[in-house]
Amino acid sequence: NEPLYDKLEEVSSPVQRVPIAVYSFTDMTGQRKPGDGTALISTAVTQGAHVWLLHSLKRAGGGEWFMVIERIGLDNLLKERQIIRQTRKTHGDKDDLKPLLFAGVLIEGGIVGYDTNTMTGGIGARLLGIGAQEEYREDSVSVGIRLVSVSTGEILLAVSSEKTILSTRLSASVFKFLDMGTKLLEVEAGYTENESVTYAVRKAIDKVIIDMISEGAKQGLWEYKETKNDKKGGKE
Repeated sequence: NEPLYDKLEEVSSPVQRVPIAVYSFTDMTGQRKPGDGTALISTAVTQGAHVWLLHSLKRAGGGEWFMVIERIGLDNLLKERQIIRQTRKTHGDKDDLKPLLFAGVLIEGGIVGYDTNTMTGGIGARLLGIGAQEEYREDSVSVGIRLVSVSTGEILLAVSSEKTILSTRLSASVFKFLDMGTKLLEVEAGYTENESVTYAVRKAIDKVIIDMISEGAKQGLWEYKETKNDKKGGKE
């Protein structure tokens, strides 16, 4: 399905790219994947949501919005830079490493909600033991972020978004009693379709980044390069 909001890649370009860093973006729900009457050990939502957040930041405005700086793998980065320094020193190489970039703002937050069975329903009918039934179910996933100033520690923005997960099931059945009720014939066929929870998380993250860009422009944290009078949030 097409989203009801503008695509992240199509957000208007900024006047200047924003250096930004993400240290973590975790599952805060504690939800376990539902089973037949029990909760399974596997988690309901992805534990790697930071991957999608970094991906969304890199895609914003066709890659023109944010200068995303590596922080989740910072230990590995620092170790590799130390190896380069030691190797160059050993071989008399006087070339210096470029200094690491630093971020002006940080993004904190995570997946803050996963609500199951927010809405259920269906319809069915049976005549002479032959019938069909259709059911649907709505779940929802919520993400929240806050934009923090590195220089002051002030929370500049706090934004959240929600994505609905739809599940439907269509089934048909035949029930027949034969030989004066001593035998039972049962035939059933069905089809189930579920929207991916991970897909919903990705779309919720995309939406929260779009909202963050729009709110930041309204508060004067950054500005759009081009003037657009549309719902992307361009200044009039």
